[in-house]
Amino acid sequence: MFHFSDWGVMLLLLLISFGLAPLVAWLIHFSFAPRDAPDKLDRLTAKFIGPTRDMDWKAYAINLMVFSILSIAILTSMLAFQNLFPLNPQKLPGLSFPLALNTAISFVTNSNWQAYSGEASLSYFSQMVGLGTQNFASAAVGLAVMAALARGIRVQEGRNLGNFWLDITRVTAYVLLPMSFIFALFLISQGVIQNFSEYLNVTTLEGLLQTIPMGPAASQVAIKQLGTNGGGFFGVNSAHPFENPTAISNFFEMMALLVIPAACPLAFGKLIGSKKHGWTLFAVMCALLATMMVLAGVCEMQSNTLLSGLPFFEGKEMRFGVGASTLWTVLTTTTSNGSANAMISSMSPLTGGIALLNILLGEVVFGGVGSGVYGMFLFSILTVFIAGLMVGRSPEFLGKKIEAREIRLAVIGVLLPGAMVLIFSALACLLPAGLSSRLHDGPHGLTEILYAFASAAGNNGSAFAGLNANTTFYNLLLGATIFLGRFGVILPILALAGLLIRKKAVPESSGTFPVSGGLFGCLLAAVLLIVGALTFLPALALGPIVEHLLSIK
Repeated sequence: MFHFSDWGVMLLLLLISFGLAPLVAWLIHFSFAPRDAPDKLDRLTAKFIGPTRDMDWKAYAINLMVFSILSIAILTSMLAFQNLFPLNPQKLPGLSFPLALNTAISFVTNSNWQAYSGEASLSYFSQMVGLGTQNFASAAVGLAVMAALARGIRVQEGRNLGNFWLDITRVTAYVLLPMSFIFALFLISQGVIQNFSEYLNVTTLEGLLQTIPMGPAASQVAIKQLGTNGGGFFGVNSAHPFENPTAISNFFEMMALLVIPAACPLAFGKLIGSKKHGWTLFAVMCALLATMMVLAGVCEMQSNTLLSGLPFFEGKEMRFGVGASTLWTVLTTTTSNGSANAMISSMSPLTGGIALLNILLGEVVFGGVGSGVYGMFLFSILTVFIAGLMVGRSPEFLGKKIEAREIRLAVIGVLLPGAMVLIFSALACLLPAGLSSRLHDGPHGLTEILYAFASAAGNNGSAFAGLNANTTFYNLLLGATIFLGRFGVILPILALAGLLIRKKAVPESSGTFPVSGGLFGCLLAAVLLIVGALTFLPALALGPIVEHLLSIK
């Protein structure tokens, strides 16, 4: 049950995370701010990749896609042939090709969808060198796209959005690596394991033999949280005591998954030269996050009428309680993190529905590192377009005219993930290969399928549980959804930046609709909720809402 202390933990978590956000925003801004001359890191980067010239949006996009596709190919090979690499004390075999491909796509795209159990499937080499590298790289790519978009908005009548390789190198070196190193040391102090030992075979008090998995978990947990990756070192993710041993580690792991996403809108405001716009985005995200926290808390506070009025204890991590489990669920589905310290499938139907809605909204309520901000930018474009229609004036964003091409690109970025969720979920419901993986029938079974494709298209990676996704059908279809959900938004964003950077900003006038302040913030929140609610209301009604109504006696 929820107690007063649970609400206190929520408030304290927000206060600390938001208090640290301006400092982290300064680090992000420092990483992407223009340099008068190349620093040592820039010169070192140039030694490896050659001349670091600025790129227009097409070159930036090509380099990003080449980097991502090569990463997928290398990681797929590494996972499929992990038995040939060192640091495999358990002699684990390679993954099947569909599972290796699905896993590679998910980690390269910052989704970290896991159709496997880490301790039973992956070697230490695969976890550290393969998945760990992509935990850093995928987060850096999201932040780099945010920076490229900011340059497209701020620069007038230019062409170049910066250099992709410099961007990912700088933000990795100045933000992700130092923060992860400090946080990993803290996790080790709390009892998160970090070793290369073989698994331990021990005899339990009942006289049974049990295998205790080992491994370098702390270093992976740090970046999985800070980079909004979410992939667990162990199969049960942060419900495992070796990943999340204490209430203190639980609190700070929740804080870690929020602090960089919360800093991104503030950093974005600095980069575009409009701190007011950054703070407005931050305020809108805060308001929506607080709303989702309260709604989920109230829903999970109710009694389970099907179990004689008992609380919704099943599937929760009893070390932390119902409150901390619910808070983690809200945070992980609003920040595109995907980690878990409880089973989302065991939440009350409405709480599970809120978690699903958080993802379906586009994961822009802070969202992933970088991706939450550029996703919110798409809704900002729609907002100024609607405002322009209301007053009969051409829409503008910080002085730059928003024309038909910009609107078309924004619509593609907003609608493509949602369309994939609905179309592919319908396909899975029609085909035996899709239906055979459900654990439950009825509305709960529909939610299992809908949540899987929402998590894939939104690059979240969390699982509703119950659905066996380790089949050829789901590995390939979810892999395609993850890939399109990531790059089907990034490419329109970069194209938008390429269009905006060529424009000259026009002076503000009395008819200019400001993109900061309460009016814009309220309209932006309304557009976000209306688009999400109207698009997915029928699916939500057939899933969690019907399940809730059926549970009422």
